[in-house]
Amino acid sequence: MAQTTRAADIAQAFADHCFSPRLTAQSAQAQLGTAGARVDFYDLRPFTSAPQSPVTGAAATAGTDRRCEVSFDGAEPQVVQQGIITGLAQEQLTDLVDVPAGFPTTTGATYRAAVMLNPNRIAVVQSGVRDGAQGVETFARVERLIPLNEANQ
Repeated sequence: MAQTTRAADIAQAFADHCFSPRLTAQSAQAQLGTAGARVDFYDLRPFTSAPQSPVTGAAATAGTDRRCEVSFDGAEPQVVQQGIITGLAQEQLTDLVDVPAGFPTTTGATYRAAVMLNPNRIAVVQSGVRDGAQGVETFARVERLIPLNEANQ
């Protein structure tokens, strides 16, 4: 029960914060880390005048300029998938589109979707279970792709 409660808290923190364009590396760690999640965050093109948040975790996914990922020990893929769905609904991001051709599937992903953030931006969300440093871990991730008008140049 305690693991499921912790997973639900992390999934809710993901829903509440990872879709915010104003999130920074510092606020991501403060908001998500305190829920008990490991955080992998970068934002190479901040929405505000905040400084860039450089890539410090896993390598940046080609074609993206932002990632917000949470992970934690254990296998709770349904809980984090619900966190993604909740976050999208909270931000009124309901315009689902096809995941762009060639966009890599994260190892262990059991859920994957793409959504239009605005007419020029797509985000890809993924969640699942994978091998981590401490054994099995659950993850939820949202990555923002570079603007479509730049990707097509």
